[in-house]
Amino acid sequence: MLAEGRFEKGVKRIGAEQEMFLTDQSYLPAPGALPMLEKLKDPHFTTELGAFQLEMNAAPQRFGGDGFSQMERQMTALMQKAWKAAEDLGLHAVLVGILPTMRKADLGMENMVPSPRYLALSKAVAALRGGDFEFSIKGLDELVVSHDSVMVEACNSSFQVHLQVDADQFAQQYNLAQVLAGPLMSISCNSPLLFNKRLWAETRIALFQQSVDTRSKTQHLRDAAARVTFGTRFVEKSITEIFREDIARFRTLVGTDLDEDPMQVLDQGGAPQLKALRLHNGTIYRWNRACYGIIDGKPHLRIENRVMPSGPSVPDEIANAAFWCGLMIEFGRRYEDITKHIDFDHAAGNFYTAAREGYVAPMYWLDGQEIPASRLVLDTLLPAAEAGLRAQQVDEADIKRYLGIIEARIRTGRTGSRWLTGSLHRMKDEGSAGQRASALVAATVKRQQSGKPVSEWEQAHLSEAGAPKHTYQRVEQFMTTDLFTVEADDAVDLVAHIMGSERVRYVMVEDKEHHLVGLISNRAVLRFLAAGGHTRDATVSEVMAKNVLTVQPQTPTLEAIHLMRKNRIGCLPVLLDGKLVGVLTEENYLKIAGDLLEEQLRE
Repeated sequence: MLAEGRFEKGVKRIGAEQEMFLTDQSYLPAPGALPMLEKLKDPHFTTELGAFQLEMNAAPQRFGGDGFSQMERQMTALMQKAWKAAEDLGLHAVLVGILPTMRKADLGMENMVPSPRYLALSKAVAALRGGDFEFSIKGLDELVVSHDSVMVEACNSSFQVHLQVDADQFAQQYNLAQVLAGPLMSISCNSPLLFNKRLWAETRIALFQQSVDTRSKTQHLRDAAARVTFGTRFVEKSITEIFREDIARFRTLVGTDLDEDPMQVLDQGGAPQLKALRLHNGTIYRWNRACYGIIDGKPHLRIENRVMPSGPSVPDEIANAAFWCGLMIEFGRRYEDITKHIDFDHAAGNFYTAAREGYVAPMYWLDGQEIPASRLVLDTLLPAAEAGLRAQQVDEADIKRYLGIIEARIRTGRTGSRWLTGSLHRMKDEGSAGQRASALVAATVKRQQSGKPVSEWEQAHLSEAGAPKHTYQRVEQFMTTDLFTVEADDAVDLVAHIMGSERVRYVMVEDKEHHLVGLISNRAVLRFLAAGGHTRDATVSEVMAKNVLTVQPQTPTLEAIHLMRKNRIGCLPVLLDGKLVGVLTEENYLKIAGDLLEEQLRE
């Protein structure tokens, strides 16, 4: 098809896929995808992996004129429709890269959309992996966790932009997209939080790569590629280099019935569907994905940019798309071969550095230039994007509006990621971790619906989480996670010192694998001393309670209260997969009681 010039040429189109999360009234993930589709009855919407996610597809637009503002109008109208349907169902729809209220307990198979394709994909990935998925991401905080299915992928939502390119220019254009991925990532970060941890500016990049990693532990010693990848090298001549490499490197995960002979279709002057190639391509997650498609019976090639997260607002997303597309045009005019000006490893390094640090990331740029991403964007890339959009005859009003959004974002220092972490820091001494996370999501929904870009957003307030009763539904929303623990063979004297210096009444006892083996209270220590014991001579195992009642993070709060009252205990350890993750004490419930009493008195 390439040799015979079968692909559409001289046509530039843009398109977009919008992913979003669904939450309940407490702003926790809610498996409402199927009820939403039934309510919407709109072919623009479809399912994603998680039952608490939805995908929305915008119609292709001409790259030129008012194509970007047309896309914004359509996406805004569709989002308003989604917000209304969600409201009718007692839900919220929110655009964000990773939902701040997401918990590991939300990622069970019961929350996977019941699709044969998703189930087959999950089983295939798990079989190749040969064990649990392990995640390790370090930012300001550190996350180390394992999970037993591919559902962690459902923590991610993105805004994917498609750009149609000519077949004979594909190599040049794809390489440009790879080089521009770093600066684009730096300005669009919107996923800094996961499981109450402050990680990368765009944590979605690290999380997605690890969530569908089919390599076993032993394969990490080899130079085996992950299915989520930036790639390994620049393209030299054509799109077939990418497809050939992917077929050579990656096993087929799912199959399909083939109902055409592609050579026969070509001989008859038609465009083959190439279903097997497209299906395989859909299970390999390059951050810039090469795509084959057909419009009005004519095949075309496009680059699917998967770098950008969902949100923080529709105008912000369209601005990101315009910025990227303008740069693709202008750099295509300036550089016949961008690979002569930058090494592939530097392009890849820029991308991951930007994902970690955002717009303050250092960039190793063209011809050996080293410059902060913010200065690169303001001084070099915004003027270049403007020139590219003007060359593509984009309306001047659109150029000014969308590039102005990018400029304001950098000058105010308020990307989506910075807004989330700044709001969280502002609330750090207020409420519980669950309340703060709910307030972030509630504020995000409210500000998205205003239609303003993130540079104009006011920081989130704890009061936006809504009634306290909504933020105390489950144990994980308010449990204490900063724990002091000892082991069974430690001296009781150590426990006494911890209780005195840290002002805690209960200390958990765990083994080296973090399994709970007991609990020691200040009363137990006092009883031991009253009986003539010596804290320096005794071990924890002699004093601790061994048969300890526990709950799970998703245990309803009322159930935990009933358990503590019935058994007259002041402490409930919280376990996940048999390991200690938190604790509930009387102090937690005093905080709840105070908040609820204050709410009632105000009413």
